[in-house]
Amino acid sequence: MKAILTDTTKCIGCRECVIACKSTYNLEPEIPRRWAKDDGLSANNWTSIVPRPGDKYVRKQCRHCEEPACVSACPVGALTKTAQGAVVYDSHKCMGCRYCMMACPYGIPRYDWDEPVPYIRKCILCYDKIKVGEQPSCTAACPTGATIFGDRDELLQEAHRRIQENPELYIDRVWGEKEIGGSSVLYISDTDLSFLTYNQPLGEKPVPKRTEAAMNSVPYAFVGMGSLMAGISWVVGRRMKLQQDNSAQKEEPGDE
Repeated sequence: MKAILTDTTKCIGCRECVIACKSTYNLEPEIPRRWAKDDGLSANNWTSIVPRPGDKYVRKQCRHCEEPACVSACPVGALTKTAQGAVVYDSHKCMGCRYCMMACPYGIPRYDWDEPVPYIRKCILCYDKIKVGEQPSCTAACPTGATIFGDRDELLQEAHRRIQENPELYIDRVWGEKEIGGSSVLYISDTDLSFLTYNQPLGEKPVPKRTEAAMNSVPYAFVGMGSLMAGISWVVGRRMKLQQDNSAQKEEPGDE
């Protein structure tokens, strides 16, 4: 399982990772929206640098959860967790329902409002690159080593090593190690990163475990709603036909 480790103490806010991501995927310049969140992410920005108090910077991107809420919420299988660690999407399957946006505790997936048939967009961990043994564009572009790529277990060891060797520099925590089952994007930091989850505690239990019962009922809900609508359509159509037949009978001339 591959992963990214971001050390916020090394980030200088240069945005080289942002530029590399946009270049790799030919993402268009962002159009400001009054309803957009202020974290820099959008359908055309899959990674961003969020300034924090004290001249600190935190890179934000899809966390590529071990048990992704977005995957469990998607009713058509447009999102998939790969063996390499990346959570990828298939726009050919996506129907734009935005269930993944509601399910993600990190608020990552974004809607592509500029397309006539809009879909969801987000970081895919440069899946095409890691499949052939390369690293994501963002980690390759980082000039300070603030974000690095490798095997998840090895990166966890490296994260804990840095914390143990510099306890005065880091908060004693690896973000992404255990939250909601863990993720393939990890953080160590000298500043609290709770803002990445909108200051909501997540716990360690994976989100799909909490929503499994509800999501299992989704196919039946679709079938039930479809049957209901078909029944309503038949009843309405039948009544309209009877009204037309009655009107036609009244308009026929009587016997002379």
